[in-house]
Amino acid sequence: MKYGWRERISGALILLALAVIFLPLLFDDPAPREDRPRPTMTIEQPIEVPHREPEAPTPPDEVSSRDQASGGDETATLDTGQAVASRDAQDADGAGEGQETADAEPEPKPEPSPAPPAEEVETEVDPIADLARAADERMAAADEPTREAVSGGEWAVQVGSFGEPANAERLEARLADEGFPAYRRPRDDRLTTVYVGPYASSEVAERAMTELKADLNLQGLLVEAE
Repeated sequence: MKYGWRERISGALILLALAVIFLPLLFDDPAPREDRPRPTMTIEQPIEVPHREPEAPTPPDEVSSRDQASGGDETATLDTGQAVASRDAQDADGAGEGQETADAEPEPKPEPSPAPPAEEVETEVDPIADLARAADERMAAADEPTREAVSGGEWAVQVGSFGEPANAERLEARLADEGFPAYRRPRDDRLTTVYVGPYASSEVAERAMTELKADLNLQGLLVEAE
């Protein structure tokens, strides 16, 4: 047998002890609320503390000496103010006497200073006029056509570069069919580049570049005309 009689008897005794302890707790009714102890709170009386008036503070010796010195300064200031007032009264009397003399002899008028020469007058910069001028230039550029080249124009749109001249020729013909002023130029790196233009201003070239993207889905690059 795995367990002997001794182990079995020990286990039975333990179970019996647990039953004796916990069974009464399970079957007994709890005590009513009235019988339960209630917490009590006691409030002690406050301790009376005798009231005592504080003593009046005594200023230190340094403050007293400073107050006396400031009083002396105020007296000196009053004396100085009286002296200034008397001096002003004397000046006013002297001014009254001098006024009669001035009425007798009028002072000469100062001569006007000569006007600066016209070359030295700086011209003022008007920012509003500059903005209006720039707006007029943009409006004028907006009216210029993008399908017409300008002789001697300084700006162009680079459309593409090709190693085969035949491909550049086909793109030039396609652009010409759409009405764009296209031309091609050979480069030193054995490439042939196709341009649109030239145009008189960069604003017109940028509008042409936008139209190339919208009409032919070609991404151009703004460059100086060759």
